Amino acid sequence: MEREKLSSRLGFILLSAGCAIGIGNVWRFPYIAGRYGGGAFVLFYLFFLAIMGLPVMTMEFAVGRASRKSIIKSFHELEPEGTKWHWHGYVGLAGNYCLMMFYTTVAGWMLYYFYLMLTGRFAGAGAEEVGQMFGNMLAKPGIMAGLMLLVVAVGFGICSAGLQSGVERITKGMMAALLGIMVLLAVHSLTMEGGSEGLAFYLKPDFDRMMEVGIGETMVGAMNQAFFTLSLGIGSMAIFGSYIGKEHTLLKESVNIAVLDTFVAIVAGLIIFPACFAFGISPDSGPSLIFVTLPNVFNNMAGGRIWGTLFFVFMSFAAFSTVLAVFENIISCGMDMWGLTRKKSCLVNGILLAVLSLPCVLGFNLWSGFMPFGEGSNVLDLEDFIVSNLLLPLGSFVYLMFCVTKKGWGFDNYLKEANTGSGLKVARALKIYLKIILPALILFIFVKGIIDKF
Repeated sequence: MEREKLSSRLGFILLSAGCAIGIGNVWRFPYIAGRYGGGAFVLFYLFFLAIMGLPVMTMEFAVGRASRKSIIKSFHELEPEGTKWHWHGYVGLAGNYCLMMFYTTVAGWMLYYFYLMLTGRFAGAGAEEVGQMFGNMLAKPGIMAGLMLLVVAVGFGICSAGLQSGVERITKGMMAALLGIMVLLAVHSLTMEGGSEGLAFYLKPDFDRMMEVGIGETMVGAMNQAFFTLSLGIGSMAIFGSYIGKEHTLLKESVNIAVLDTFVAIVAGLIIFPACFAFGISPDSGPSLIFVTLPNVFNNMAGGRIWGTLFFVFMSFAAFSTVLAVFENIISCGMDMWGLTRKKSCLVNGILLAVLSLPCVLGFNLWSGFMPFGEGSNVLDLEDFIVSNLLLPLGSFVYLMFCVTKKGWGFDNYLKEANTGSGLKVARALKIYLKIILPALILFIFVKGIIDKF
């Protein structure tokens, strides 16, 4: 069976960026940037994105493009005889499943809030009532399961239509709409009365605030955000590498994707901070920002129902772009490993993921007694910890070592693949950095994440 291809380079860039652009860009980045000194943090973030995120991204793409296979088969294809690198393929596939086990639920929340905004359910609700609405949704397993199943069904439905006519076509449309809606929302936020203070808090470098938190803490925060924002380590990028031609170098493509991802993260802050400051509401991090703080802001705003509806369309698209990208990875593994047709792989994995996503749904209600990290934690926290703190950093470490060591695919092979085509090249002089310093940085992030959690 011939390998499917993407119809255009734009499709590849938007699909890969769609995978990287997720809910974390919106509910984590602005808050962390604000907390760590605004513009000063953003500079550190861009620095670590360039020295950590980009090299690993070129490696994932290189493994995908050189092998023309999904995550499990790609290592089989490229590893030296008798080595066990392909074991990471199974870990990566498990990581993709684990990510979707909670992401489908959170994507369902976005759809539900889009519906609430559209139908005017927040009109006239006080701050406390808005807060209660989120709690009420979590307490109803029927609503949550229904939304999750809708996300799974729509996601696999789109994927079953084919790589070009399903995944690529829909993602292109969604990403174009997402970027358009974001710019519209940001312009609206920036023109609000009192919004300029929020803008200053967010983007003006404040070294005093940075010193209060500590320069070490700020650097680690920037490193973490830069590293996790691109969703590297579980092969969710490698799959798109396997669908592209060799006309352009992989560093050039990686820079394009990182720029889009960073643009979305920064513009999210331009939407959120001016609006929060204009209405005197403190911007928190995490789900409460999206589901409690912002509905309150939209409630106070002229035409808030329209802006709120647009915001949740944007959030639904951000969530769905990741869902489609990861579903595509999971489906292609079924096609590569068991020779399933695309439609059959969609059906089997759709049923599997619908069942696997139920613990996250039930963790907020029927199984709320299960608190893996103590009081107030739930199944979602456990699944997120496994993906974000264990599989992404360790997976990135494996890709890195596979590409730079003689026992793996090897530096020369990686460099040749990454630099094939026109555009920015990875310099051979980076070999020492990629073999010694970058692995140490990734292991540091891994250890720090575990220590912070416990």
